[in-house]
Amino acid sequence: MNNSNKVAIVTGASRGIGAAIAQRLAAQGVIVIVNYAGRSADAEAVVNRIRASGGQAVAFRADVAKPAEVAALFDQAITLFGGVDILVNNAGIMPPNLPRLADTDDDQFDRLVAVNFKGTFNTLRAAAKKLRDGGRIINFSSSVRKLALPGYSVYAATKAAVETLTLIFARELRGRNITVNAVAPGPTATELFLNGKTDVQVQTLAKMPPLERLATPQDIAAVVAFLAGPDGGWINGQTLYANGGIA
Repeated sequence: MNNSNKVAIVTGASRGIGAAIAQRLAAQGVIVIVNYAGRSADAEAVVNRIRASGGQAVAFRADVAKPAEVAALFDQAITLFGGVDILVNNAGIMPPNLPRLADTDDDQFDRLVAVNFKGTFNTLRAAAKKLRDGGRIINFSSSVRKLALPGYSVYAATKAAVETLTLIFARELRGRNITVNAVAPGPTATELFLNGKTDVQVQTLAKMPPLERLATPQDIAAVVAFLAGPDGGWINGQTLYANGGIA
């Protein structure tokens, strides 16, 4: 699979890991749809950085929790570029206060499930009909699924669900030469991760992996680029834990 002129949708790509993935894929010749839900200025900034480096990108707004908006996202990409070859399901949310299960209210539970779980379901369902044969799908889990830290119960549960979708969907796409995998980052220095954490909490998490640091968004983008590229073609139905050895 030569990535030159392939078309990728990267959800939640206006900042953090998603922005790094968009830029990494674009640097490899992929035409990138920078999806965002509410940060239009940030998304356009990512597009401008890609274009300034000689790549191709456009920004499309769509809330992955809403099926109609996901369908429109794919349709716009197909109209502009003729098809979609790569889907990166990076969009996700994490509660900044990390409530324990007993303290998680209904609104918080529903929002986590809507974005992290149903959002992935929505894009996979669209991809089943609209992704070109020979494509790549990369979902996002989290190393918290294995670490099972207090405060992450519902968040980790949504990521466990994503891992299950990943394996089964890979098998359901038999015969189309489409790979479906997931990446499960450990602690990564993004706004989403750092929000609400004290310096002590951040330093404690940074020391947990044997490599003794937080991941960078570029570390995770490199893993996604491998799975999306020609060298990742024999990896299918797997969850790759990219966490420096933390779990």
